[in-house]
Amino acid sequence: MFNNLRHNHKFWRYLTNFWAIVVFIGVIYDFFKNNATEGILGPLIAIYIAILAIYASDKEFERWYDNHEGKHPGEIFVAAWTILMLGIIIFDVSFAKPYKIPGEVVSAYIAVLGILAVTKKSEALHKQRKMKK
Repeated sequence: MFNNLRHNHKFWRYLTNFWAIVVFIGVIYDFFKNNATEGILGPLIAIYIAILAIYASDKEFERWYDNHEGKHPGEIFVAAWTILMLGIIIFDVSFAKPYKIPGEVVSAYIAVLGILAVTKKSEALHKQRKMKK
């Protein structure tokens, strides 16, 4: 059973989506409560980034071994994080809240951008390699 989960691409996608939602709820709640849950955001974000990295890596290995099925663009994650970050900044400034964006949240945004950049480069190299054949 666990061996099948490890190789089930959909499992990692669903798990990544689940943790993304948990983290977003945590960040939004923390914003409205003025850093009341800052201590829990670090572990939540660490779990999310680890699972996202596993999912993206699995997807890229599948691509390079021509087992990749379907399209689930990483730009969706980047767009969602960008909206979240901009929303927090705009609302923070607009309402003069005492909220301070936790470093873990900024780090998560940078990590998501980095993971997308790596997967996009991998995808481009894979397409280039296929065209040469």
